[in-house]
Amino acid sequence: MNVHESEKIAFILENKGYSFTDKREDADVIVFNTCAIREGAEDRVFGNVGALKKLKKSKPNMIIAVCGCATQKSATSEYIKSKFPFVDIVIGTFNLAKLGDYIDQAKNKKVFELWQEGDMDEEQGYLRTSGDNAWVNIMQGCNNFCTYCIVPYVRGREKSRSVENILNEIKQIVSEGKYKTITLLGQNVNSYGKDLQPKVTFTKLLQEISKIDGDFKITFMTSHPKDITDELIEEIAFNPKMIKSLHLPAQSGNNRILKLMNRSYTREKYLQIIQKIKALVPNIVLTSDFIVGFPTETEQEFLDTLDLVKQVKFASIFAFMYSPRQGTVAAKMEGQISDEVKHDRVNRLLKLQKQIQKEVLNG
Repeated sequence: MNVHESEKIAFILENKGYSFTDKREDADVIVFNTCAIREGAEDRVFGNVGALKKLKKSKPNMIIAVCGCATQKSATSEYIKSKFPFVDIVIGTFNLAKLGDYIDQAKNKKVFELWQEGDMDEEQGYLRTSGDNAWVNIMQGCNNFCTYCIVPYVRGREKSRSVENILNEIKQIVSEGKYKTITLLGQNVNSYGKDLQPKVTFTKLLQEISKIDGDFKITFMTSHPKDITDELIEEIAFNPKMIKSLHLPAQSGNNRILKLMNRSYTREKYLQIIQKIKALVPNIVLTSDFIVGFPTETEQEFLDTLDLVKQVKFASIFAFMYSPRQGTVAAKMEGQISDEVKHDRVNRLLKLQKQIQKEVLNG
């Protein structure tokens, strides 16, 4: 999502006559597109923005903008405003499309503007930078409120683009003839369409996209296990345009931790989904996300996660140490795990995954 939104930023800037430079010293505009998922991501923003203080002093007409998920949090945007007064533009996630206008305004006065919602069906353009893959955002926001996650607070509730709007964008992409893969994006992509009237299922959207003439394949991310239906599994299995892969974050292999995370499924339900899709698509490429060191996680509960990874044999995983995010339920929980234990567990998980990948590759 961050990469794709950066493609939107690049398009906006190119339309205003700007082009890329490899040297920040040569830049007339510098834009930071931020992420708030983990504390480390925000810390890197502060470090990189702060490093521009001297450059801004020597080039006072250079415009510095900070946008994205981190700045959508009022505490972070206020911190940037007070700590880095040389920043010219601070905006959030919902008014990114107006960046070009804000750059014009910033030539005369600073811009500090956060919206609480935006239009998913507005006309958009992208300077695509991901080779023969084209990202297509089909929805934004999330209604799940996982206790560790900041997304609902900085992206808002789920809001789906209209089917017509999505199809028009994909038809345009396909007509250009250089993109072989269409990757549909959303914080919870397979809950697409629940807010539309009339309602549209994610599977129905995939079927409509597949009707578009052209030589291309379809994939999507990120999925939530609670919204994986038999209908969707069958679509992946039998639709020739679907790439036979599925990124399905498990986050933990232990039911108590899953409940504390508010993930709305059990270990057994997750494994049942995996069993169903492997039965229909034996060569499916499965990937996942895991969080270790969630508050109160015991050693045995962590071992349940290792066991789930052993059972599924993922092609690859992303493993993260739990990172408290201010404003989330989990950040206030008792029983926070030490960094030492988190490091140990994430290293053990990654070591196991490396062994599994070797086994899979060796057949």
